[in-house]
Amino acid sequence: MSAPSTTTYVLRGVLPYGTDAVDVVLADGVITTIGAPGSVEVPEGAHEVRAEGHVLLPGLVDLHTHLREPGREDAETVFSGTRAAAAGGFTAVHAMANTTPTQDTAGVVEQVYRLGQEAGWVDVHPVGAVTVGLDGEKLAELGAMADSAARVRVFSDDGKCVHDPVLMRRALEYVKAFDGVVAQHAQEPRLTEGAQMNEGVVSAQIGLTGWPAVAEESIIARDVLLAEHVGSRLHVCHLSTAGSVEIIRWAKGRGIDVTAEVTPHHLVLTDELARDYDPVFKVNPPLRTAKDVEAVRAGLADGTIDIVATDHAPHPVEDKDCEWSSAAFGMTGLETALSVVQQTMVDTGRMTWADVARVLSQNPARIGRIDATQGRPIAVGEPANLTLVDAGATRAIDGRTQVTASDNTPFGGMELPGRVVATFLRGRATVLDGAVVGTTSNPQNTALEGAGR
Repeated sequence: MSAPSTTTYVLRGVLPYGTDAVDVVLADGVITTIGAPGSVEVPEGAHEVRAEGHVLLPGLVDLHTHLREPGREDAETVFSGTRAAAAGGFTAVHAMANTTPTQDTAGVVEQVYRLGQEAGWVDVHPVGAVTVGLDGEKLAELGAMADSAARVRVFSDDGKCVHDPVLMRRALEYVKAFDGVVAQHAQEPRLTEGAQMNEGVVSAQIGLTGWPAVAEESIIARDVLLAEHVGSRLHVCHLSTAGSVEIIRWAKGRGIDVTAEVTPHHLVLTDELARDYDPVFKVNPPLRTAKDVEAVRAGLADGTIDIVATDHAPHPVEDKDCEWSSAAFGMTGLETALSVVQQTMVDTGRMTWADVARVLSQNPARIGRIDATQGRPIAVGEPANLTLVDAGATRAIDGRTQVTASDNTPFGGMELPGRVVATFLRGRATVLDGAVVGTTSNPQNTALEGAGR
C-alpha cells in the first residue's frame, strides 16, 4: 500500500482520548485545526480519513523494545521491528542495548539511531548499556553516549541485572550530570541460577526450577534506597510481582524519584500456562500468579506503576521451537500491547483512554526525556504524532501474519479487542486502513542481495 502524495490529512469524527467527536486536520507535521464534526473544510489536495467513532491518541511510546540489530538480524532488524511498532500504534521506541556488539559506545548507539532514521517508521532512541558488554564489571561510556548524535538518556543492562551495588551507585551518580536514568532489570542472579519459571505451586507440580519473587523484590528494594541516597532517577523494568508493587508504592510515598513499568503479558497471563511446557510462555521475568496479575493491574490503575512497556523480544523459530529448558526467554509485544491494555484496563473500567495515553505515551516520553516531541497533547500546534484506534473491533491474533520478523507471540489464537487503523509520524501516515504504508522489505538488504550477498 502506497502513501498518498499529500502531507495533509483530515480525520473525520474522531474521539480524542475517547471523548467528544471532532474533525482534526494534520498539515506540515503538526495539528493545524480541531473543530466540530462537519465544520472543517477539506483543504485542496488533502486526504480525508473517515474515522467516525474511532479513538484518537497521542502516538504511543515504548520505553523497552528489543530490535536485535546489530547481531541478531535473524530475529528482527531495526527496519522490521519499527514497522511492527508503527502497526501497533507507536511513533517512538527505545531500543535496548543487548545487541551484538553491545550498545555500550557512542559508535554503536549512533549506528542504531541512524538505522532508525533510515527506516523512518518511528523515532528510534537507543538505550545505552550501563556496563561494558553487559558484564557488570565496568561502567560503559555513559557520558560519550549521552553526548552522541543519539543523545542517549536511558541506560540499562536489560537481560542482566546490575547486581553489584557499588557499580549501581556509581551509575546512578554518573547519569545525574545529563539528566539520565538507569533502567534496572531487577533479578538477583544467585537467587535465579537455573530458574525456568515462577517459583510456586505450578513449578513444584511440573518439575521446573522456580524463580522466586524475592529475586526481583530484593533488587528493587536495594535500588530505590540507592537512588534516594544519591538523589538520582531510577526506572524499574518489567515489574511482575505484588511485592514489587508494594515496594514502589512505599518508595514513592517516601519521595524517591523512581518510576516503574509493567508489560502487557504480565497484565493478563499467569504461570498456569507453563503446564503444557510451551516455550512461547517462557519469559524473563516469568509469568507470575493470578494474585500478582491483579496487583500489577491495581498498581497501574492507581499510578504506582507509571507505564506499560512491551519488552518486545523477538526470537527465530529455532530458539522457541524446542524443549522448555533450552528455549530462549521472551515474547513479541509491539502489535498487541494496546489491545491487551484495552482488554485488561479499559474494558474492565479501571482506566479511561486518557489514562491509556498517560501510560503508553505521555509518561514513557517523559521518562525517556523525549517529551518535547513525543507524548504531546492532542492540541493545535502540537506535533502530529498520533494513533487512531477502532476500539470496537476485535481481531484474532496469529503470529505468522504479524509485521514483526518473529512469530513468538503468547497471544496466538486469542481474540483481542481494538485495532490500530492509522498511525501518523509528524503528520506522515505510517499506517493507513490498518496496513503499514510503503515497502515491506529493507531497501538496503535488497541492494545487498542484488549484489550477490
